[in-house]
Amino acid sequence: MPEALNIPAISTSNLTRVFGARKALGGISFELPEGAFLSIFGPNGAGKTTLLRILSTLTTPSGPSGKSGSAKVLGLDVVKDAVELRKRLGMISHNPLLYPDLSADENLSFFADLYCIDNPKERINELLDAVELKHRRYDLVRNFSRGMIQRLSIARALLPDPDMLFLDEPYSGLDPHASEILDALLADVRDKYTFVMVSHDLDKGLQLASHVLILAKGKIVLFEERDKLDTDSFRQLYKETIGMGVS
Repeated sequence: MPEALNIPAISTSNLTRVFGARKALGGISFELPEGAFLSIFGPNGAGKTTLLRILSTLTTPSGPSGKSGSAKVLGLDVVKDAVELRKRLGMISHNPLLYPDLSADENLSFFADLYCIDNPKERINELLDAVELKHRRYDLVRNFSRGMIQRLSIARALLPDPDMLFLDEPYSGLDPHASEILDALLADVRDKYTFVMVSHDLDKGLQLASHVLILAKGKIVLFEERDKLDTDSFRQLYKETIGMGVS
């Protein structure tokens, strides 16, 4: 990770995203320090994944009369500097971003070429070992279980050694063994990256978080450091937020 320059890892100002008549994000403003682990909670349709996609440059902000607000990640504008920023980001999501007709080794080799990884074979061996897939490296991904695919997608995301890692429900569909592997990997790299995770698992999200954010109807209900939270009050607020539904 580059030497800290007192630049927030994430800084958003009145960030807005509209889909037709629906405002998915209605003016989101917050700052996250470098090295933090942000867990984002909220009901379905609250804007969590939209926020994640904007921060990871997969979606652009939009709003009425061109008033879309702004977002910077690692000091770079998510729109103007998107190409440069993508080189420093990793993503683990529902979509594993893998090619089913390629082997595990071929998938990672392809992405290693895209990222111009030095010593790609060494890095691929290291990651396949970490996700316990070395014995399946030459098997086609389409023959993998859901847990194995997610483990390989974790290796893909860590391949370029990113400065920030985005996780969209990373534990969804994982068997207990795969969950343990992900726990171990996150613990191993916790001090290297800044993390942003969307989760419906309150216990897991709070366990990992240094900061928490609750969204509902495209608005921030709470943004706070984990250590400053009263857990019981937070759980009650979360329960009330889930009951708010979507916009």
